[in-house]
Amino acid sequence: MNPIKVLLVDDHAIVRDGIKALIQTDGIEVIGEASTAKEFFSLLKVQIPDIAILDISLPDISGIEITKKLAAEYPVIKVIILSMHLNEDFIFNAVKAGALAYLPKNSTRQELIEAIRKVAIGEEYFSEPVSNIILKSYIKKAKNEGNSENSLSSRELEILKLFAEGKTNKEMADLLFISTRTVESHKNHIMQKLGLKSTVELIKFAIKNHIIEI
Repeated sequence: MNPIKVLLVDDHAIVRDGIKALIQTDGIEVIGEASTAKEFFSLLKVQIPDIAILDISLPDISGIEITKKLAAEYPVIKVIILSMHLNEDFIFNAVKAGALAYLPKNSTRQELIEAIRKVAIGEEYFSEPVSNIILKSYIKKAKNEGNSENSLSSRELEILKLFAEGKTNKEMADLLFISTRTVESHKNHIMQKLGLKSTVELIKFAIKNHIIEI
């Protein structure tokens, strides 16, 4: 089986060295490094990676702008954003640009490798802090959308809030004095009401319906 080919883009060599040390393992190969967007696109003339791991803050153009350019010119390359910036605007703009994963720079080796493997097969990956930001933002906006046909009930918002805080089904059941089966049923209803199947679809729904402003 061919290894997953990864290209790193970060303007700090010590950060690139650290990432490479963490992810260079059986099944994952770092084939190149760049400190700027210009260097990155020069490398693409030589070899195309399966995945580009991008920082957002770069000397020339941002990782988000690189992601947009890749989506238009190199759609085969999947993007993971690895950034110290954890706020709504960066996260939603990255996803809107085409990133399949977003992780903070203090992520563990296990998280990075899991993200790479999921993104390599076309799945999305968001670390727990990023998922919490996404869901809490949705809850905040949804409470102001009371007249929307897609609005959630107060109990569904409760479930969503607890889920955003990282609670397990059992923990939510204990806090709300309901069964774990009921918790799972509420979670399914939330996704069904919104017609969504994944976190990425939730973000796109929120952007499209102005629940989250970009």
